[in-house]
Amino acid sequence: MIKTPLLRGFFYVKFKKFYLYIVRNGSIDRISERNILMISKSSQQITSNILMIRPCRFFSNPETAISNKFQGKSLIDGDELQRVALDEFDQLVEKLKQADLNIIQFDDTPEPPTPDSVFPNNWISMHNDGTVILYPMEAINRRTERRSDIIKSLIDEYGFFINRTIDLTPYEIESRYLEGTGSMVLDHINRIAYACISSRTDELVLSDFSKQMNYSVVSFDASDSSGSSIYHTNVIMSLGENIAILCEEAIKDNSERENVLSSLKSSNHEIVCITLEQMHSFSGNVLEVISNGGEKLMLMSSSAERALTDSQYKTISKYCRIVSSPIDNIEASAGGSVRCMMAEIFLPKN
Repeated sequence: MIKTPLLRGFFYVKFKKFYLYIVRNGSIDRISERNILMISKSSQQITSNILMIRPCRFFSNPETAISNKFQGKSLIDGDELQRVALDEFDQLVEKLKQADLNIIQFDDTPEPPTPDSVFPNNWISMHNDGTVILYPMEAINRRTERRSDIIKSLIDEYGFFINRTIDLTPYEIESRYLEGTGSMVLDHINRIAYACISSRTDELVLSDFSKQMNYSVVSFDASDSSGSSIYHTNVIMSLGENIAILCEEAIKDNSERENVLSSLKSSNHEIVCITLEQMHSFSGNVLEVISNGGEKLMLMSSSAERALTDSQYKTISKYCRIVSSPIDNIEASAGGSVRCMMAEIFLPKN
């Protein structure tokens, strides 16, 4: 019998030739050696598998505008806005496919209306141990974005392995919310959840997540130049394998800011600091991924790329190639950018 470290806090025990057993919290789960390899590979910070939702009734959501100061007014609306947003979405997906990423795309449904369905990372996260987490969301009309048929399809059609589901949505009854990897920026390697507290990021739900997933929490308050709270953590920071992007200006409390910087430095991330103005151009709402060929990529919108200085661009390019696409109308109308549009799939495969 061989006992070998697999991931932090996990061990597998090899009893037979073709099967491995994970010993976890006193229980033993059997999975194939192929799944062990998939789990080990996907334990990295970045992935090549991305879930995206193609919108069919996109419009500026009045329910989210209350807490999202990034959400403005587009020069167009109605059917024209839907048409342009769809073009922006399709153009982005095509660029991602050309970059050799696995884009698992589902069409939104016309009923009930879900204007923000293009942002699936707020309702679901999918982890390397086979865990799927469903999150409580503030806007009532966003809650119907959660679709069991998508989760079923990930298993039946795409062959992903789901070991358990953690459902945090009952917190909605208590008006407590945690909007997925919008509310949290996750360091999967060191198991740290960075979170700026807001009406959409509740400390009690955050604590529940951390206990169930064995993550430590680095929480803080953040605000823009007018003093308004930042609605989501992923607009002020992004975390890759070796690089972090952070709007430290948004963290006004000195001790909280130093705590975030210290944590990032201790995990050996080079920090690219962006300004509040760059934050409003969504330069923090970016995502590092890895292509099927092993190329590291930093995904962002064209507006985010334009806002970068030459020095920032060079620093990011040391670690990954920047891939950008114009989504001006999605950004203006919905107050979210490229990172919000992508739910990473770290699940192992059967």
